Amino acid sequence: MVGSDERQKKNTMPMQLGPYSFDRPLVLAPMAGVSDRVFRSLCRQHGADYAPSEMTSSNPLLRASAQTQKRLEIAGENAPRIVQIAGAVPAEMAAAARDCVAHGAEIVDINMGCPAKRVCNRLAGSALLKDETLVRDILVAVVSAVSVPVTLKTRTGWSRAARNAVQIARIAEDCGISALTLHGRTRECAYQGEAEYDTIAAVKAAVRIPVIANGDITSPDKARFVLEHTGADGLMIGRAAQGDPWLFARIRAYLTDGTVLAPPTASEALETMRAHVSALHAFYGEDLGMRIARKHAGWYQQWLPQGSAFRAVFNGLSTALAQTNYLCELGDSLFGLQHGEAA
Repeated sequence: MVGSDERQKKNTMPMQLGPYSFDRPLVLAPMAGVSDRVFRSLCRQHGADYAPSEMTSSNPLLRASAQTQKRLEIAGENAPRIVQIAGAVPAEMAAAARDCVAHGAEIVDINMGCPAKRVCNRLAGSALLKDETLVRDILVAVVSAVSVPVTLKTRTGWSRAARNAVQIARIAEDCGISALTLHGRTRECAYQGEAEYDTIAAVKAAVRIPVIANGDITSPDKARFVLEHTGADGLMIGRAAQGDPWLFARIRAYLTDGTVLAPPTASEALETMRAHVSALHAFYGEDLGMRIARKHAGWYQQWLPQGSAFRAVFNGLSTALAQTNYLCELGDSLFGLQHGEAA
């Protein structure tokens, strides 16, 4: 395996995706039901360099659904606008990529890493790793279909006994993929166990295209370790950002000059949550926005005194107005915030 010093030498140039240049980018992972337009915008505000959309199906019937159309609402987002697609039929994937570009996507990302059974049962996501010929066919079809950069997110293999990340990475490079994001687990591992950073390092050493490391990056210290160990060009952060969009800024400061930024205060967390919840109500409508807000509020509770009690009350609220009023009242009582103060 290539040593860490040599890996770092390969990682001195900025990462290029079409017209966009990044120095060790920090990327929000596409997470179904989480990284919607509202959360992407919030994480970008706090230091994420870019944020692919939630996964969208290439199935033409599913693409017509209201849910998929909502996920394709990217107009007005900060560049680069990236839409992730998933599927197992090359022609459908190519058509979906063209559709994404027509909706304003400046980069198309292909999902070959999702471990969910509902995706793998359709032979999409990480199930594709069992068929390297089909992987190549899909990549060729998508890259040929659009003029924008195409990236790939994948895993280390289908199972511990069938790790083929290096082979997949070489296929991706041969097919014209612009960058590769590698979650350091197999599909079999799902989200259990520790991420395989040695495998990410082996992939980085095997290809010339940029490689983004993903998996268990939960702190500035861990971010530095992963970059140094793998030689990766950047980092993708997923579950650790749920309820903690400030993580991107803390990691960036630490990687830049060793600065250790304090985590958010309870007051800062509450103000951000108020803005987040309000934006969810506006984006989804009051009923669906209210239900989605419960999930995010549960993640924000980590920053609040008596967070579990807060979550129990918030989850019991049945209207968007009740959620908004409760957060305002909570701010008034705990931190002296004024009703109607800009968040």
